Amino acid sequence: MDTNRTARARDADRDLLHALRQREPRAAERLVTTYGQRAYRLAARITGHGPDAEEVVQDALWSAVRNIDGFRGESAFGSWLYRIVANAAYEKLRARQKRRHDVSWDDVLPVFDGEHGAMPPVTDWSPRVDDPAMGTELRMALTAAINELPAAYRTVLVMRDVEGLSNGDIAGLLALSVPLVKTRVHRARLFVRRQLDRDLASAVVARPAARAQGHIVSLVTG
Repeated sequence: MDTNRTARARDADRDLLHALRQREPRAAERLVTTYGQRAYRLAARITGHGPDAEEVVQDALWSAVRNIDGFRGESAFGSWLYRIVANAAYEKLRARQKRRHDVSWDDVLPVFDGEHGAMPPVTDWSPRVDDPAMGTELRMALTAAINELPAAYRTVLVMRDVEGLSNGDIAGLLALSVPLVKTRVHRARLFVRRQLDRDLASAVVARPAARAQGHIVSLVTG
């Protein structure tokens, strides 16, 4: 991002923050206009459910307005707000998954050979991603695999591989350690790959696998 754009964003946040702290009548509306769309996108990608995402954003923005005096400026205002949104979305997804059986992570840890070297955990789909014949199947299988992830793992995977945030950024937003973020992302990717291997193996017998969207390719081949 260029310096002028960064400076303008900081100035806009400074003005918005002042309006919120002064309880100006239209401050909440300005908050929604400035951050509502990006907050909804993050919430929707974590929860995977539009109505839940709308509820998350409404609650998170209202919480930010009510607790604005708790913002101490130790991070960017946008980062503080996204932490509220991400945690609210995580809690919403977690509540929805309460009655579901959690993934057994013993099944997704890397397999080691006799020389203690890591063996590939799943089939390598990368040679087949250029054929468009199974694009729909890949997208559906990927969505289903991500939906099976426990909330904590799905949240970090979405933020890392869909939103493109760094491990450090995710750690800061979710108040986690960087090593824990790395572990959860790694395990989530392994699980997704295992699920893709299971769900697509039979289809590959009939025809080659498909070209995927950019974030699908990164999950399968990364």
